[in-house]
Amino acid sequence: MRTVLLLCTFAAVSVASSTGSGQASPAGLVYRVPIQGTIDLGLPPFVERVVKQAGREHPDAIIFDIDTFGGRLDGATRIKDAIMSSPVPTVAFINRRAISAGALISLSCEKIIMSKGATIGAATAVDLEGKKASEKVISYMREEMSATAEARGRPTRIAEAMVDEELEVPYIIVEGDTLRLEEIEGSKAGKLITLTTEKALRLGMADDMRDTFQEVLTALGLEDAEVVSFAPNWSEYVVRFLTDPIVSSLLMTIGFLGLLFELRTPGFGVGGIIGTIALLLFFSTSFIAQLANFTEVLIFLVGLTLLILEVVAIPGFGLAGIGGIALMLWGMYKMLIGDYPTPDQMERAFMGLNIGILGGVIGTILLLRVFVTSKFFKKHVPFMAEEYSVAMGVESLVGHVGKALTECVPTGKADFAGRHVNVTTRGEHIPKGSSVEIIRVEGNTAFVRLVSQTNKE
Repeated sequence: MRTVLLLCTFAAVSVASSTGSGQASPAGLVYRVPIQGTIDLGLPPFVERVVKQAGREHPDAIIFDIDTFGGRLDGATRIKDAIMSSPVPTVAFINRRAISAGALISLSCEKIIMSKGATIGAATAVDLEGKKASEKVISYMREEMSATAEARGRPTRIAEAMVDEELEVPYIIVEGDTLRLEEIEGSKAGKLITLTTEKALRLGMADDMRDTFQEVLTALGLEDAEVVSFAPNWSEYVVRFLTDPIVSSLLMTIGFLGLLFELRTPGFGVGGIIGTIALLLFFSTSFIAQLANFTEVLIFLVGLTLLILEVVAIPGFGLAGIGGIALMLWGMYKMLIGDYPTPDQMERAFMGLNIGILGGVIGTILLLRVFVTSKFFKKHVPFMAEEYSVAMGVESLVGHVGKALTECVPTGKADFAGRHVNVTTRGEHIPKGSSVEIIRVEGNTAFVRLVSQTNKE
């Protein structure tokens, strides 16, 4: 009987132990997301991906590890929107500094924890020389900071004064207490507010002070939680690289120069392939980074259409070609600066555009003068090498009659005593096999006319 009782007691204890362990709450799950370095256009897709994953996995918190001097305003605004829409609690751990755009990102989090000696603020928009942005940009940034602070229950006047030095904040009310700000740098007109950890805590702009990430977890009651650290994936790194103004400008320049060369030669060859790839990279990364909208794309396409008409249908090079190139460059510039450009972004975009154009021109000259005439190119791409090499010195063929090797509509290819030349008509259609005469040469373009059978040499 005693044995039976012991067995029953052991079974009951085992069941209770098993049940208790099955009902034990998990230690928790925390996402750790770095916001460090310059805020660029490759960072928003990364943060948006993490927030979407949090919506599926429901971690206990997303902790943004912040150390940044700021960056692009449009990029920071997208990150703020993603954080504000997060379905799980968000925490900003300001580990050293959250300056400019970093302050906006920090304010979008539900809780702000700062390390000792950290700073937050100085969120006005400036250019590379430190000059203040236009009132339009300042007003936009001021209202973004104010609305974000209000949504998170933080002092809006402090947030506004981080952006606009013309504001004076003599005092604020925090939890019913009136705090005077005489000793705060930037509380008087003419100064931007930047807060240390201690001042941010006193003014309600931060919630706690912790020096390490593990201490932050302890403060949140998640010291035993599983921490999943995120980093941008390869595609997000590629987007960050390709949306750099200089790289974007090079892609665009290579793209339309490649297509221009392709329009001047029959068939579809190396120029068309390179140009198409470059344009696809430019437009795809611009749309991913939400730089481009249909207005900029339409401007670019109109310019491209004018350029094609100039090359294909209009002899010489005139207003249509110049206007087309100008519209394409303007569309590209608009894509580079985004919707709310700061002077810094406009200057970088303009610099990138100039570098891209200069690099494209130099690259084209090297391609024509060096590469396409090299033994390697002639050996591996003989047809293309021949097309480009014969463009040199065709002035001596003016008045010569040859045979059209392809249809000329209006560009094509003709043979003159064994020499293949890229030719352009004066607008008429010349069938393949017709006799043509070179009437003039402009640059590398040989203009021809149809020759009757009686004048055939």
